[in-house]
Amino acid sequence: MRRGRNGSMAIEVAMWLPVLFLLIGGIVQFGKITYVYYTLQKTMNTIASYLAVQNGVNFCPDAGDATITAAVQFALTGSTDGSGPPAILGLTADMITVTTQCIDPVTLTLGDCAVAGCGTPVGAQRPDILTVSMPDGFIVQPRIPYLLTDAIPLRPKAVVAYGGGS
Repeated sequence: MRRGRNGSMAIEVAMWLPVLFLLIGGIVQFGKITYVYYTLQKTMNTIASYLAVQNGVNFCPDAGDATITAAVQFALTGSTDGSGPPAILGLTADMITVTTQCIDPVTLTLGDCAVAGCGTPVGAQRPDILTVSMPDGFIVQPRIPYLLTDAIPLRPKAVVAYGGGS
């Protein structure tokens, strides 16, 4: 019979238990951050696909465009007037940017679209590419017990071809 081994298992469990809690806490936080990023990416895709099929003759990609405002509100709350509950707490319409790019027919490179004539029957240049992004990101603060971590900016982005009316 061995002497002096009584209680060693209790000490080993007490030493490994905090490591186990940190591991479980880290896995849970990683899952939460992954879910938030997935939801943000789905929001960007919803806005982009909503705008890509609009049949407006003069699509004007400015912040005051009613179509863009409706698309953003639909993605954020599920209704175009913004009356529904938010999909992600803390996500606001001013965090989202919609930009357009046009293909130059001569050089076949992407560049800014000509917006002269926006709001008139003639209309502006029809965009070829729509980009919906969050330039400043959505800040997520991981909360792992006993560890101080830096905030993580999530920057989802959706790029689609514009298929609306010309």
